Amino acid sequence: MNLTMELEGRSVIVTGAGRGIGRALALQFGRCGARVACCARRVHEIEETVRLIEAEGGSGLAVPTDVTVRAQVQHMVTTVLREFGSVDVLFNNAGSFVALGGIWEVDPDLWWQDVTVNLLGVMLCCQAVLPHMMARNEGIIINMMGGDQIPGGTGYSSSKVGVSRLTELMAREQQMEGTAVLVVGMGPGFVHTEMTDYQISSPEGQKWLPSSRQAIEAGQDLAPERCAETTVELIRAACPAINGRSFGAGMDIQKAIADL
Repeated sequence: MNLTMELEGRSVIVTGAGRGIGRALALQFGRCGARVACCARRVHEIEETVRLIEAEGGSGLAVPTDVTVRAQVQHMVTTVLREFGSVDVLFNNAGSFVALGGIWEVDPDLWWQDVTVNLLGVMLCCQAVLPHMMARNEGIIINMMGGDQIPGGTGYSSSKVGVSRLTELMAREQQMEGTAVLVVGMGPGFVHTEMTDYQISSPEGQKWLPSSRQAIEAGQDLAPERCAETTVELIRAACPAINGRSFGAGMDIQKAIADL
């Protein structure tokens, strides 16, 4: 069964769409003709993303959302269904990496914030869109992967291990239900964002993650557009073989699928 999806006329939700990788994703989806729901907590940022999409002739919708609050996530999906009529793609991009330090010294509340945003937020968004996708027997969920072995970043790493396993198991659940809904992971590589700026500037980041500064100074960071472009290629090449798998920015998607 071929599930290849072109984005023209499709409806896409991007969480964390106010800046960085999320904004790059939203803009790329808009350029491909998709209607893009831009979701994040900072209203002015997602409104700016929508303005950028519309300036290029695309269609966007700003939906303020905290992905850790179930009622707000449900409102996000209800709003998109009312305005766009469907949800064809969900990209769970919203993320947090604020707890930096050894486990004996890190703030437990910040540690749990990373886990809550990165793992619970993904679960709530998936739970909200899956009944609609399953009823239509169509849809693609893409979860943002990340570093899962980062000393000094145990909250972030633990959450990303959870997202990886969640992605695999949700894909298996859809297979057991006999649906055509796909669940995959996408790794962005190392991208210079607000998140990495904190790692570079804070004493904790300088101690535990000196590689962040080194990578940026060496020009080894990837542009956020690489992740967006690879994501579009993955969606266009979607097939059952990718279900539950993870891919990376800049990857040759056609070759990666052929090698599965």
